[in-house]
Amino acid sequence: MTGTLALIGGAEWTDGCTFDSKLLEASGGSVVTLLPTASAYQRPDRVAAKAESWFSSMGATVEVLPVLRRADALDPGLAARAAEATLVYLAGGSPMHLRSVLKDSPLWEAIVSAWLGGAVLAAVAEATTVLSTHMVDLRGGAFTVGLDLFDDVTVIPRYDRWSEDTWHRTAQLAPPAMAVVGIDEGTAVLATPEGWTGSGAGSAVAYRDGQRIDIERLEPLRAFRTR
Repeated sequence: MTGTLALIGGAEWTDGCTFDSKLLEASGGSVVTLLPTASAYQRPDRVAAKAESWFSSMGATVEVLPVLRRADALDPGLAARAAEATLVYLAGGSPMHLRSVLKDSPLWEAIVSAWLGGAVLAAVAEATTVLSTHMVDLRGGAFTVGLDLFDDVTVIPRYDRWSEDTWHRTAQLAPPAMAVVGIDEGTAVLATPEGWTGSGAGSAVAYRDGQRIDIERLEPLRAFRTR
């Protein structure tokens, strides 16, 4: 059975991100495995320090997997560590860099395997877009190819910062029957085998075939590509 999937709109590890305690509880552990990959050129050490400070207040520790370039994602030792994780956190930053590092790598396969086995998988801001087959190009709202974890949903993080024109362009370009989910900063959309819920300081919206739908109406299992 798949574990919880947390899609976080941004402003992570700040007041209002009450969902992190839920993620720790769902993982059944107290260790957060952090991949600062997307922030490789944006002071990943600061990203790690912020996560460590935040989770230490909950009695949890952060284990940083130093995956910053393609060669790291091919390292069998790092892949083995990811496979044993109970809560994997993908930091935000550059979605294109994250995709190029993880795509078709042993590390990504290990992360997916852990999630399919019940581990919690959380992605922050730009990292949320990369998980979908239909990855939103945040520079203009069109689509490109993502990591193919699920194909019935695509994600727009930092939705509260998006212009209405860009949002509508993405919704219009979306393939039929695919949901476009916009998530505010400080907010998470949590997906479990039972269904989808919103959590945190802001809100989340979803559109399918040009019609707004409730987050809770997203199909709980059909959205996930488990091949």
